[in-house]
Amino acid sequence: MNRSKSNWLLVALAAFALTACSGSEEQTTAKAAPVNFATGDECHVCGMVITNFPGPKGQAITEKDQHVRKFCSTRDMFAWALQPENVNRNHTLYVHDMAETEWASPDDIALIDAREAFYVVGSNRKGAMGPTLASFAAKAEAEKFAMEYGGETMAFPEITMDHLNSGMAMHSMGGMDH
Repeated sequence: MNRSKSNWLLVALAAFALTACSGSEEQTTAKAAPVNFATGDECHVCGMVITNFPGPKGQAITEKDQHVRKFCSTRDMFAWALQPENVNRNHTLYVHDMAETEWASPDDIALIDAREAFYVVGSNRKGAMGPTLASFAAKAEAEKFAMEYGGETMAFPEITMDHLNSGMAMHSMGGMDH
């Protein structure tokens, strides 16, 4: 085989290998779809029945095994996601867009990417465990909510454990009144 034919063959094989790798990589990094909350689902953090309470809920889907963890509130989802063993992992996270659903009983059609959402921290609206973070797809909707119910509008990366702990007593039962 002459040199130009062998070089062409090597280039063709390299292109094939890169295409094959790229295709399988896309399959493994595809974003998992949100999962509906069902009657009887329990919160991964506190064990409470999720659908018994008002306010936005959250869920995390692990990349490696596609295991779904559901949370009775956005606060519990953040408490889990911000743990040292989870914070640097790229879990798929979803929350309810509260501009598109009712506070008393959020509709799963309104689940959005939690990392792209805006949150109102410190409002007077209660979730499953008392104070929670109201979640919105649009910053303008979050700001409108904050004007009506108090609190501060923040993007996902701005939220820390300090925000969860200040004014949000862990597992207070204040949110049980609908």
